[in-house]
Amino acid sequence: MMRETTVFGPIYSRRLGRSLGINLLPERGKLCNFDCIYCECGWNRDGREDRRLPSVSEVLDALGKRLSECAAAGTAIDSITFSGDGEPTLNPGFAGIVEGTVALRDSFYPAAKVSVLSNATGIWRDDVFEALRKVDNPILKIDAATDEGARAVNSPQGEYSVARIGSGLERFGGDFILQTMFLRSPVFETGAEPNLSLWMDIVRRLRPRETMVYTIARETPMKGLEPYSESEMRSLVKPLLDEGFRIRING
Repeated sequence: MMRETTVFGPIYSRRLGRSLGINLLPERGKLCNFDCIYCECGWNRDGREDRRLPSVSEVLDALGKRLSECAAAGTAIDSITFSGDGEPTLNPGFAGIVEGTVALRDSFYPAAKVSVLSNATGIWRDDVFEALRKVDNPILKIDAATDEGARAVNSPQGEYSVARIGSGLERFGGDFILQTMFLRSPVFETGAEPNLSLWMDIVRRLRPRETMVYTIARETPMKGLEPYSESEMRSLVKPLLDEGFRIRING
């Protein structure tokens, strides 16, 4: 199980380059409204020992200090990335932290991007939606094209509807990045029908500026999961590539 401090890295990210991470969740636990079978942070039940969320001032103080250190050392940063031990938009200070992060980025690393990795469940909250509009890379997840598939892969807590998430994502007018994990498991296979065709229809309807497809690269809490090769993923998304969609494939 991975556990991250409030500000960590920079580390190399397959998708974002040299990434300085921001964890808005407990440092010694996990807090998420998904319980994904592939999550590198482990199952939710194994992360309950710490429930404390960092405040706006704590996050921005830690970020400012780390950015100052990196700038003084000449450390390159491509992205300042909200990720960490669960869903970042669950922190009630998310909007204020994003605003402060953008200001700090402008001061220390104006060429760096601000990125948010999110399961998109918070986009119906106006403060979350407006904050996501302020970042360079709102990277929002749909792993399965049906509610049944989402239950198998993501185990969302409370009410969750792929159709409702899709309607919320339409509010971005295509100005977001769609993220999808490609995997094989005992309970779900991304490339199987009807999931694959329905997922491609979602991409066609939402028309995100980019779609990131990636696969398993670390230990997963559910056993028996298998990754796709890069060539397999390219073959699966070929209809979208042929139609001119921008698809980034990370094996």
